[in-house]
Amino acid sequence: MLRKVLLATLLVSAVQAHAAYQCDSIPKDDITLSPQSVAIVGNDGTMVITPNGDITFNGKALQPSAAVRQQAINYQAAVRKDMPWINQGAHQRLDQAKTALDRIITEKLGAESGIHQRLDDLNSQLKLQFARVLSQKNDVMTYHHSAIDSVHQDSEKLVQNAMGGVLQDSLNEMGNMKNLSSNGNPLQALVGNLGGLQQAVQQEWKQHEDDFQQFGQQVCQRVTQLETQRIALYKSAK
Repeated sequence: MLRKVLLATLLVSAVQAHAAYQCDSIPKDDITLSPQSVAIVGNDGTMVITPNGDITFNGKALQPSAAVRQQAINYQAAVRKDMPWINQGAHQRLDQAKTALDRIITEKLGAESGIHQRLDDLNSQLKLQFARVLSQKNDVMTYHHSAIDSVHQDSEKLVQNAMGGVLQDSLNEMGNMKNLSSNGNPLQALVGNLGGLQQAVQQEWKQHEDDFQQFGQQVCQRVTQLETQRIALYKSAK
C-alpha cells in the first residue's frame, strides 16, 4: 500500500504534467513558438503565423481576409499564453510533489536519509521526460506531439523503479533506527513505523490531489480549445 501511495503522489503529478494524452482531442501537429511566429507542422501542411496575423502555408504567403487574419491572431495569441502556462504548471507541480515527500522523509527518517537523493534524481528525470513533450531552448518553445505516449510510459517506469528503491531504503533505514533495536518486538515496531510513513504520505496526497487533477483538466481544456481553433483556421485559410 505504501508503494501505491508513493507512486500516486509523484506519478499523478507527472502524468498531469503531460495530461494532453488523456484528452479526446489530441493535437497531431508539432507547434513551435518563437517571438517572430507560431509554426504548426503536421499532416495538414505547415502553417506559419506572425503576431499581426500574416500567414504562410507550405512556404506560400496567403492573403487572408480580415476575418481569417483575426482568427490567426487569436490562435497564435492563445498558443503564446497556453504553452508557457502548461510548462510552468507542470514543473511547479513536480516540485510540489517532491517537496511534500521530502518533508515527510525528513520527519520520519531524518534529513540525512538517502531517499532525498532518490527524489532529487527522480524529479530531474521526470522534468527531462516532460521536456520531450514541451522543449524550450532560449526563447523558442516546441510541442512534440509524437512524444506523448512514450513519455507517459517511460515516466511510469522511472517512478516504478525509483519507488522500489525508496521502499527498500525505507525498510533498511527504519531497521537501523535505535527505537527498533531497543524495542521488544523489532518487527512490530518496523511495521508500525512503515504504517506511520504510509499514513503521512496519504494525508499529504489528499492535500494536493484536487490541485493535480484540476490542473490536468485545465491542460486538457486548453489543448482541446487550441486544436479547435487550429482546425477552424486551417479550413478558413486554405
